[in-house]
Amino acid sequence: MSEKTIKVLVMGGAGYIGSHVVSALGTRGYEVVTVDNLSTGFREAVRHGTFYQADLQDKDALREIVAREQPEAVVHFAASIIVPESVARPLAYYRNNVLGTVCLLEVLQELNVDKFIFSSSAAVYGIPEKIPVTEDCRLAPISPYGHTKAMMEQVLSDLAQACAFRYVALRYFNVAGADPQGELGERKANATHLVTLATRVAAGKVPRLEVYGSDYPTPDGTCVRDYIHVSDLAEAHVAALEYLLAGGQSDVFNVGYGRGYSVREVVEAAKKVTEQDFLVVPADRRPGDPPTLVADVTKSRAALGWQARFNDLEFIVRTAWDWEQK
Repeated sequence: MSEKTIKVLVMGGAGYIGSHVVSALGTRGYEVVTVDNLSTGFREAVRHGTFYQADLQDKDALREIVAREQPEAVVHFAASIIVPESVARPLAYYRNNVLGTVCLLEVLQELNVDKFIFSSSAAVYGIPEKIPVTEDCRLAPISPYGHTKAMMEQVLSDLAQACAFRYVALRYFNVAGADPQGELGERKANATHLVTLATRVAAGKVPRLEVYGSDYPTPDGTCVRDYIHVSDLAEAHVAALEYLLAGGQSDVFNVGYGRGYSVREVVEAAKKVTEQDFLVVPADRRPGDPPTLVADVTKSRAALGWQARFNDLEFIVRTAWDWEQK
């Protein structure tokens, strides 16, 4: 099967993660079609293929695009992703992340597109019963954002049982960093990713870095997370696509490194890399934040053949810092 003949539709491909995946697919020779409403994405971040501006909930527009392009598979990033915002505005999150995705799936079913890669999240686990977290752990989200992801995983499972439809749901841990070649990075003005914020404070673009909670049951009292470089995450999507194209069955996979760093450790790494002793201030805990989230990635390595290339916190911070300076 020649990769060059395979067309992939990327929903939300002008955003931070989506643009890196579009680049990874285009570099591999896939024909990429990107759809984004540009509410948080940037047209110039889409470096390969065809682009359409359309909204996830505009069914007529989606139907027209899918009918015209006839993709072999769809990769879906067009979700709202900020946990505290989901707590404050739950209806907006259910509308976009659940109703919008169901709208997309209805169009795909109508037009016989039967392979789907879904951006899920470690937020589906809530406060996990064990660390590192395996895919068979109980799903118990503690934020509306996490609930929307868990709901969509259930919808996908039900759909796959009802018809000839196969999917992979990738449960992301904490995405960070920027394209090592300096072509792509986090551009959103109100970005909430810790590494991005730390480098922006170091660059003088943001006055201070707030640390949300210092009394968690962790070694230094701050939240512990598994930080994965965005380019490694992009490669996991390519691996998931190739898995489905090869006939792989519907499944869910964690995508992380299996190593946790506390907020304080990330801050120290950022100060070291940037050589800036920037202002860090304590703040109250945020709603929806579990103390510790670290992935067990045994399953994704075995089934997808996915291997991390950039599993190094200082390298991750360095790429983010280079991007912010650029």
